[in-house]
Amino acid sequence: MFTLIKNANVYAPTAIGIKDILVAAGKIVKIENHISADALPDIDVIDMQEKTLIPGFIDGHVHLIGGGGEGGFHTRTPEALLSDLTLAGITTVVGLLGTDGATRHSESLFAKVKALTTEGISSYMFTGGYKIPTNTITDSIQNDIIFIDPVIGLKTALSDHRSSQPTVDELARMASEARIAGLVSGKCGRIVVHMGNSPKGFDPLFELIEKSDIPISQFIPTHVNRTKHLAEQGMEWLKKGGYIDLTSGVDPDLGARGSIKTSSFFKQCKINGLDTSKVCISSDGNGSIPVFDENRALVGIEVAGFGSLLDQFKAMIHIENLSITEALAPLTLSPANMLGLASTKGSIAVGKDADFLILNEDLSIEHTFAKGICHVKAGIAQIKGTFEK
Repeated sequence: MFTLIKNANVYAPTAIGIKDILVAAGKIVKIENHISADALPDIDVIDMQEKTLIPGFIDGHVHLIGGGGEGGFHTRTPEALLSDLTLAGITTVVGLLGTDGATRHSESLFAKVKALTTEGISSYMFTGGYKIPTNTITDSIQNDIIFIDPVIGLKTALSDHRSSQPTVDELARMASEARIAGLVSGKCGRIVVHMGNSPKGFDPLFELIEKSDIPISQFIPTHVNRTKHLAEQGMEWLKKGGYIDLTSGVDPDLGARGSIKTSSFFKQCKINGLDTSKVCISSDGNGSIPVFDENRALVGIEVAGFGSLLDQFKAMIHIENLSITEALAPLTLSPANMLGLASTKGSIAVGKDADFLILNEDLSIEHTFAKGICHVKAGIAQIKGTFEK
């Protein structure tokens, strides 16, 4: 019934020192310097011995039912498994569709979101995809967001040879519909915009906010670090007050030619005095990593993993010399705010969901707790998905 975490060095993400944390019914109910277990029945006491405790990661861009397919049916990537997420420290996940909106469907994504929720982590989704008019579960973008609980916003694609080449007017109408739905339902109602390699980059988005009354905060441009041109435009977008989402697995050291490492980009934003509270990091996990030649013909394909989130967290600390608090924000509190989940997610506080990670001295993950349940213990998955071995 109760779990008492004792002597944890807590980053909430702000450092608050050595604390005891009492968890009940999946929530954090008390944080104090000392909490006695004597008067509490059925209590599990875990002494952290001053190990670091941080909020669980919020991954706002995951291909939960797989992605890919650019090279034929055999190149469709597989579904994400529960332990793939929890071993990477992900306690809240948001699924979406990618290039393939024909053999992948929002209805199937909804089913996967519900399955992961049943298996113990918090799961949400964006409706839509690359195709325009966009595919929805109900008869409209608005009704998907308003009436389907896990649906928090919309997905589309820009500046990519695989997109539906939407006009600025089409983008404005979709964004408006998602925005109204968000206002009515109390959800974020934002539109995730896949940004491709085209030289157009952010140009359609800059034109849209210039010509329409839709606020810049309505959009979540993602993969912003995939090229230097996008990165430069992304910083301009930040200056104007917009959100941006970086992809942790996009790394020039791992073969992503012309890209900017996430940790380096984030540090540069801080150096430039930009509002890094609107910079988020996601994995693009289980999505495909297609390689195209100069004629845009597919010449190779791989699957994105989830461990890059922790890798970039470490890089921000060990290489870019940022504090744990600074490095945590784009993985926890910032995405919670961007996705409209901050009332329950993104920080260690009384009343919030008991989603947290216990880190070893080298910042590797020792334990993962989601909604107060230990999913990973001593680096080993204790709870697995229904069909995991």
